Formats: sequence, C-alpha cells, structure tokens
Amino acid sequence: MKKISLLIIFVMLMSLVAVSTVGCGEQELTKVRLNEVTHSIFYAPMYAALNLGFFEQEGLEVELTNGAGADKVMTAVLADQADIGFMGPEASIYVFNEGKEDYVINFAQLTQRDGSFLVAREPDPEFTWEKLRGKTIIGGRKGGVPEMTLEYVLKEKGLEPGKDVTVLTNIQFALMAGAFTGGTGDYVTLFEPVAAALEQESKGYVVASVGKEGGEIPYTAFCAKKSYIEENPEIIEKFTKAVALGQKWVATHSPQEIAEVLKPSFPDSDLEILAKVVERYNEQDTWCTTPYFKKAGFERLQDVIEEAGQLTKRAPFEKLVTNEFAEKVVIE
Repeated sequence: MKKISLLIIFVMLMSLVAVSTVGCGEQELTKVRLNEVTHSIFYAPMYAALNLGFFEQEGLEVELTNGAGADKVMTAVLADQADIGFMGPEASIYVFNEGKEDYVINFAQLTQRDGSFLVAREPDPEFTWEKLRGKTIIGGRKGGVPEMTLEYVLKEKGLEPGKDVTVLTNIQFALMAGAFTGGTGDYVTLFEPVAAALEQESKGYVVASVGKEGGEIPYTAFCAKKSYIEENPEIIEKFTKAVALGQKWVATHSPQEIAEVLKPSFPDSDLEILAKVVERYNEQDTWCTTPYFKKAGFERLQDVIEEAGQLTKRAPFEKLVTNEFAEKVVIE
C-alpha cells in the first residue's frame, strides 16, 4: 500500500514537471507588427535586441517589415497594417498638424544623429563643404529628415540650397545609390551599409558625415497610434524594455562583437564592413543609451523642419512624446 502511494505521488510529480516543461517550451508570444523606415546598420541597437532574443525574453514576437520611407511607414501605422512604426518623428508632427484625432505618439528614441554620409565619386581626404558649391547632390525625399538635415548643414556651411548647390529630392530613398552609380549627381547622401558597399566596389567614397555636422537630433524613434498605446500599455512597456536592453548591449560591446550579432540581419555584408560601419557610427555618438526622448531634441528637430520651410506650426512635445515607458524600464 505504501509502495502504491509513493508511486502515485511520483507519477503526479512527474506529470507536474511535464506540464511545467511543456508550458515553458510553448510559451505563447504576443505578435507585434513593426514597420521600419529602412534597413540599415544605423539601427544597430534594434537589430541587436532582435537577434539576441530580448523581445522574446519580454514575451513578444516581432514581425519586421520594411516600409522604405517614413511616409509609407506612417501610412501603414495609420491604416492598422502595423502596430508600431520606426521612423523619423517629423512624420508624427505632420500627422498631428493635419488634425488627425488618433494621432501617433513617439514612445522610445533610438538614434540621436543623422545617419547619412556624403559620398563622392572620387576619394577626397582634403574635402571641405565649400567644394559643393555649384555641384549637385542626391539628397532624399523633400520633407524627410535626411534631406532637411542636409540642407540645414549646407546653410550652416554658407551654402544656399537651390542657389549655391542643387539638391535633388525627386529620387526615392531606396533608389538613391543606384541613381548615383548610374551617373546622376556629383554627390549622394547614403546610409550604411550602402555607403560602405560602394566604397568596397570603388563606386563611391565617404567624404563627410552629415550626422556629425548636424549635431544632436531625435532622428529615429518608435511610435504607435494613441489608441494602440492606450489599449496596449503592457506591450509598449515590454517593447521599450527590449529596446533599452539592445541599447545597453551595444553601448558595452566592441564593434567586432556587435558586427557578429548584426550579421543575421545583414547576411550580404561581410563582418569587416559591418565592424567598420559600427565603428563609424559609434565614433559620432549615433545611438541613444536609453530610450528616453529629450524635449530639447524635439524642439531642435522642429527648428530644422521650420528652417526647411516644411512646418506650418510647431507641435507640442507633451502630446507627441511620452517617456512614461522609457522611465519605467530605465529605473528597472
């Protein structure tokens, strides 16, 4: 009788262990549809968080798609084709100023500088911005932060766009490198790893950093519709925590280590190029170390947009940015 009782207890314990094991192995993840503005090493902390499993650690399954432009990402978010958008905060300002009731709110900042580099047709170690006078630059979409930051820098260097230098704004972001190698323009502004790839192929050479010259600016951030944030605060908090873990990891590891972690996201780029690009971005203090979104940066962004003649009225920081989730995860 005693043996039977012990056997029953043993079987019950084993059953509990089995159930527990199955439960852990089949933990249901909450799917989050994330639409990114472009696929670039510029967003290293995000890819680190994805590839190191930080989102899964928070119970989230991220479905990543490429919007190929802030306007398209915003369209996807507003049309409920994406839960979270990853793009320049300028898009949220435009939507708010249009009077959209369920507007988009930025909840986590990732980068704090422009990520583009000025690429020339020939190496120019003695480059000065004055050399752009009378030249043509492929600069990106009109009203986009890359193009506006470029024009801001040009003006700071004493060059008036449209007068002293021509900035082409009619070429789609994804087609800029192809247009340049095809013979259009004297210079082009490109993100990485595209710029480094052109250097490797001897089709273009980085001569200056737009981000370094443009100063600190909230360049890319994660955002979602006001209604989505209100209905899913736990998801937003978990997402923000995963981002923060990615930022912390990148800030404490070498370019070579980061390159190895980024490799799955950039299978066509070799480790040497990845490490070179990471080092290039790291040297100019590209990445935020926490997802906290500073008000000063938001106002400076609006200065840049205003200077470009693309801002009808300034938008309130308090409505378009929330640091509620960033503050929680940073404290944790």
